[in-house]
Amino acid sequence: MDENFKKLIGNRERLPDPARYKKGAVHYRWAGKSGLKLPEISLGLWQNFGSFDNFEVMRDMIFTAFDNGITHFDLANNYGPRGGSAEENFGKILKESFRGYRDEMVISTKAGYPMWKGPYGDGGSKKYLVASLDQSLSRMCLDYVDIFYHHRPAPETPIEETCYALHRVVEQGKALYIGISNYDREQTEAAVNIFRELKTPFILNQVCYNLLDRHVEEDRLNEYALQQGFGLIVYSPLAQGLLTDKYKDGIPADSRIRKSGTLTEEKLSGVLGTLASLRAFAAERGQTLAELALSWVLKDKAVSSVIIGASSSEQILENIRIDPSFTDEELERIEEICK
Repeated sequence: MDENFKKLIGNRERLPDPARYKKGAVHYRWAGKSGLKLPEISLGLWQNFGSFDNFEVMRDMIFTAFDNGITHFDLANNYGPRGGSAEENFGKILKESFRGYRDEMVISTKAGYPMWKGPYGDGGSKKYLVASLDQSLSRMCLDYVDIFYHHRPAPETPIEETCYALHRVVEQGKALYIGISNYDREQTEAAVNIFRELKTPFILNQVCYNLLDRHVEEDRLNEYALQQGFGLIVYSPLAQGLLTDKYKDGIPADSRIRKSGTLTEEKLSGVLGTLASLRAFAAERGQTLAELALSWVLKDKAVSSVIIGASSSEQILENIRIDPSFTDEELERIEEICK
């Protein structure tokens, strides 16, 4: 029998680890003041789950995450590339390998970035949000998602329309909870006021936050989250790989950050000293730079979970080794380094 065929059949016969909740690899936190718990580490499918990626590697990563207590899988309508392909691949994995485990998973998706041609494939209108969620559910072969987010603010659409559209998908049973993403404090306040009036189960704001990007602190969004009882779920906690050992020797030619053009050698040189100091401090704590960065984000009480991306199961296993406990002296030292 062909070895590749054997491997394929073996993967399809694989079952989740019965000891997945006994390992203690991942702990859980409340999503704000809701009744929903999230793993401290969630798996994001923004990259490496698209049309051009290896399906068996994707499946193995989902198994590795779930086998170690990662129950939350974060998607969006445009994840791929091609847009929609991450949802399609995830849906196929669910159907083939996780029948009977849906109720142990928290599955989220989003809409807000361009998805299809014409005036109705982007933004925050009720027409776009409802159509997008219907498409996402179809791609994933699901009746509902646990969390549906508006992916980014849409100033051209009245916030009342966007919030009411999100509220209605919960009433229709297409989502259990509502989130927003990339909303700053002022935008979040406007949404919270409407959600409160509608009694919408709004529980999370998904934001970028890491040792190198502190805008969540600068506009006190984390303080507001604690006051109002919703959680922050953090993406890019490793600053697209900057807060790892990946860029110690420059920007690799095949790196995602080089391909996207978001980081130049000049910009990298400006943070090399900070990264080296953080790496040395992490070593003193017995951690890698990535472990330190994830632990640091999770030390914030407003944070319900951090979303990691991965290209292999090994990366997932590396990123669940966290310790979010810091002494005051350690936190002061980190602030000194990051000035």
